[in-house]
Amino acid sequence: MLKEFRDFAIKGNMIDLAIGVIIGAAFGAIVSSLVDDVFMPLIGLIIGGIDFSNLFIVLHNPGEVAVPSLAAAKAAGVATLNIGLFINAIVKFTIIAFVLFMVVKAINSLKRKAAAEPVETAPAPTKEEVLLTEIRDALRANPR
Repeated sequence: MLKEFRDFAIKGNMIDLAIGVIIGAAFGAIVSSLVDDVFMPLIGLIIGGIDFSNLFIVLHNPGEVAVPSLAAAKAAGVATLNIGLFINAIVKFTIIAFVLFMVVKAINSLKRKAAAEPVETAPAPTKEEVLLTEIRDALRANPR
């Protein structure tokens, strides 16, 4: 059973999948940083100084605690609707989906290009080869 598992884990597709997952996680971290640290602060500045990571609506605050930030609301146990974090997640998803679309589009383009290339076929036999083949077949058909 151990040999069977080792053979399964060493297959090319399994290793390719593992590499893809690791690269995908790294790409996700890069996109998260890009959105959280570059795009959303710029968008917030353009809109009027809004910090999207702190954009929330208080749903339930039983102790009437002051909640100047999302971190303070979480620390106080206040129920919040985190609109800014949701907007960040939508932007991240859009960027990742667009990049994946471009990758798939490029792969499909390469596949179409490879399919359009003429496949080399063996050249047709010469007249002498055809004649020799007929003679050989005739000799096999009429043994003496």
